[in-house]
Amino acid sequence: MQWKTDWGLRLRMFVTMFLLFALYIVFAAVLVSYIGGGILMIAVLFGGFSLTQYFFSDRLTLWSMGASEVSEDEYPELHAAVSRLSQQADLPKPTVAVADDRVPNAFATGRSQRKAAVCVTTGLLRTLDQDELEGVIAHELAHIKNRDMTVMTLASFLSTIAFIVVRWGAFFGGGQRRNGGGGVIVAIGVSLVVWIISYVLIRALSRYREYAADRGGATITGQPSALANALLKISGEMDNIPTRDMRDEAEMNAFFVIPISKGMISRLFSTHPPTEKRVERLRDLERQMEGY
Repeated sequence: MQWKTDWGLRLRMFVTMFLLFALYIVFAAVLVSYIGGGILMIAVLFGGFSLTQYFFSDRLTLWSMGASEVSEDEYPELHAAVSRLSQQADLPKPTVAVADDRVPNAFATGRSQRKAAVCVTTGLLRTLDQDELEGVIAHELAHIKNRDMTVMTLASFLSTIAFIVVRWGAFFGGGQRRNGGGGVIVAIGVSLVVWIISYVLIRALSRYREYAADRGGATITGQPSALANALLKISGEMDNIPTRDMRDEAEMNAFFVIPISKGMISRLFSTHPPTEKRVERLRDLERQMEGY
């Protein structure tokens, strides 16, 4: 397999992480100034959460989806596909997991190429044929190959910290506010701004990385049409599933192969580009591979 480095993706990952870390240095400084507790406490809090997210991101993500690692005896065909495609992508075989969920989807998680996991739902296994399933698996392996999965894990963590401060700021700083201090209000306001900026940066990176993973997945399998058909099937199947059945999984949208979103607002702020555009690019890539 001839794997081409996507320098556009690497540049975006670098810029996103640089801006996010710069943003959070300012954020931490504001927390120290207005909430109190000292820089050491803030550093320990941020550092502790960061290390937990980094070293246990795969387990935490699988746990949040109700997924579990499966053996070759349980899912022999799934393991065989992951093994073969990992070899073609020149990657160590990731942990294989399955989530018992009717929503057809898949995601990759983990901190590195050697500490990664690929998870598919039972709904996906029922929806796709073998070629389409391999197209989706290859897409997830491309995320691992590109290492954008690690960047998204760290970026999502930083955004979560700001959201926690916005949501629970009144609870954590209630005593200070009752004493007449305005520090908590300022900190919550700054946290909200930080969260919004993080949200925009993460989505800008997320949309580009999906195009990159589509190209990478098609390169691994040599069948862009298989992934294109899979995307159409997954998207169509989601339209038939009630929103209430997908609500709990929506927070994982940035990691899914197809986001869980309904309605114009959800699509406007989606973590992924429109499925139609992804399919169109895959069709163009297939024509290029065939020499047309």
